[in-house]
Amino acid sequence: MKPFLITFQQPSTLASSMPFTLSHPVLDAVLQKNGVKPNDLAGIDNLFGGVDGYYWYHTMRHLCPRTEVIVWANLDEMRSALQQHEDETAADDEVRPQVLREAHLTAIARLLVTPE
Repeated sequence: MKPFLITFQQPSTLASSMPFTLSHPVLDAVLQKNGVKPNDLAGIDNLFGGVDGYYWYHTMRHLCPRTEVIVWANLDEMRSALQQHEDETAADDEVRPQVLREAHLTAIARLLVTPE
């Protein structure tokens, strides 16, 4: 059996200037499209970049009010908004904030990119 190589694009080259859309229906559609149930924590982890993927999925659900839609113009805006929300909620809870890793950002970008 031949070994295979999986490569990931860096977020900076992956749709860095394309818009990204976040809403509860978008997140629900991402799960459905990928055959992941909302209570499948391991499946959500894998879909959203590996260990702690569920954490960032839940952070996005918390960031966006249920009836609202957030659109970021580019990857940097999305990264900044997610990390800022994490920093603020961690401060409220008096805990150290998690840092958005490249694996999570790449997965989130791939899942939320808005086709032009």
